[in-house]
Amino acid sequence: MIDFTTTLLQFAKQGEKTGWTYIQIPADLADELKPGTRAGFRVKGKFDEFKVSGVALIPMGDGSFIIPFNADMRKGTGKKKGAMVRVRLTEDKTGYVLNKELMECIADEPAAQAYFNTLTQGHRNYFSKWIDSAKTVETRAKRIAMAVTGLQKKMGYPEMIRSNQKKNQ
Repeated sequence: MIDFTTTLLQFAKQGEKTGWTYIQIPADLADELKPGTRAGFRVKGKFDEFKVSGVALIPMGDGSFIIPFNADMRKGTGKKKGAMVRVRLTEDKTGYVLNKELMECIADEPAAQAYFNTLTQGHRNYFSKWIDSAKTVETRAKRIAMAVTGLQKKMGYPEMIRSNQKKNQ
């Protein structure tokens, strides 16, 4: 386990990462978590007292890693760019479990299932995490329906979101 305090940073202009709030994990600390790896992996632990699991460490190419500090993390810690946060992490070997209801609904739609199976695990996780983040049963049901419809049309997560945003304008 690693335990350190760091500042929440934010990318100014960094391609697709522009505007991201993140935590930097120096190479020596990443090596304590998973010795010798330069590929991304998942961790669990706490940011201050906010518990996290299945969080991806993204390699930066110099041996260091970043953790995108998403809206749930900012809300859970009450922190934003420039704030200090205590980080306690260990490698998470459990892996992410896809949303059960989503998987049941996709199984009933062969076209959606076939396309979903062609996606990388990370892209499958986008759909599932989006559904898991719904705060109400109604929102969860709406998101499952949107996901199944999008998958039937061979849309990945970003295409599905953009398509639905255009419909709502």
